[in-house]
Amino acid sequence: MGTLNHFDAQGNAVMVDVSEKAPTVRTATATGCIKVSDEVMAAIREGTAAKGDVLGVARVGGIMAVKRTAELIPLCHPLPISQCGIDFALRPEEGLVEAACTVKVTGKTGVEMEALTGVSAALLTIYDMCKAMDRSMELGGIHLVRKEGGKSGVYVHGAG
Repeated sequence: MGTLNHFDAQGNAVMVDVSEKAPTVRTATATGCIKVSDEVMAAIREGTAAKGDVLGVARVGGIMAVKRTAELIPLCHPLPISQCGIDFALRPEEGLVEAACTVKVTGKTGVEMEALTGVSAALLTIYDMCKAMDRSMELGGIHLVRKEGGKSGVYVHGAG
């Protein structure tokens, strides 16, 4: 584990100074799931939810959140996002909708927070669009799967 670099010598919260870092290509992927009822799963799969295309709207919501991460997370640098994609996998046998958000930038700091924010917002959008059918949906398992670029190189979740 590295040191916490969001604090100065007096323990005050600060934005990390990245001015001396060289820009590199950086990517990050995060995933998470939302547990849904059979009714919600069917509405998502069949496109019959009252509010419309659940996954299409969730994709747009996640991408919008990625672009606004610096406004939501204190001390997070605003980044010129180069690419963002959000994919979904329906796992009806488990009652799960899985979301994966991959973000890419050429910059001086990574996009892990953007990927985590994007997947969270996508899942929250699914909740919002389907809550009239079932308010007991549960979000979970949100985590960084992989990140590349920068001084620390490649990180893969669960790989030592």
